[in-house]
Amino acid sequence: MFILKRQDVDIKMVQHPSRDQQIPILTYQGQTFRLMKMFNAQQAEEARGFWRDLTDNRGKACVLLEEPDRYSVWGKVRPDQLGHDSTEEDKRLPILTRACLLILQAVYFDVEDLLGSRQAASFEKDLAQMFEKAKFPKVTGPEVVHAVLKVNPLDTLQVPPWEEKHLYILLQELHHLGKKYFGNTSFAEGIEEVLDGLAGDDRSYFTTWVDQSPLKDLWLA
Repeated sequence: MFILKRQDVDIKMVQHPSRDQQIPILTYQGQTFRLMKMFNAQQAEEARGFWRDLTDNRGKACVLLEEPDRYSVWGKVRPDQLGHDSTEEDKRLPILTRACLLILQAVYFDVEDLLGSRQAASFEKDLAQMFEKAKFPKVTGPEVVHAVLKVNPLDTLQVPPWEEKHLYILLQELHHLGKKYFGNTSFAEGIEEVLDGLAGDDRSYFTTWVDQSPLKDLWLA
């Protein structure tokens, strides 16, 4: 349908009509599109091929958004359809959760390595209080919190069943705790290195998600 640049479109996070989560919506010339798939900067041909297959072979109304560091394909949708379709982004909440766990563990290990075991234990208690206050599913008690900090998010087949709102809270509160313990925000730099274990398109999907949210100023500044 169209190949667009970032300056051509407007992308906003909006409330999903049937779920307690935010989703990215692209608008172009009064038309609404929802994210179908993300690609990193090295996957230009794959992104164009995916877009052409949808538009030329399947008759889908899609746009290809070209940005300097990523590509994304968006499918046309009416606002009243958002609660009735299952898109690529719906399937990728576990990817966002794994990325958030990697960042959480990186900050925790920095506290442990740089500030010592006593401060690490204090950090773990503060984290447990945050989980309890925000009512994170499947995270109750210090043993579970400790397990969350130690499990490898890349090896486990099941990640905590957190919703997008929980991930926002986690990254917001984690930044607050990190600043409290380190006295500055240098711990939030180099987020890309922490995410190296993720596949390239998964990493790109997560950074785009952060970039299009209020978390951008905390973790991508």
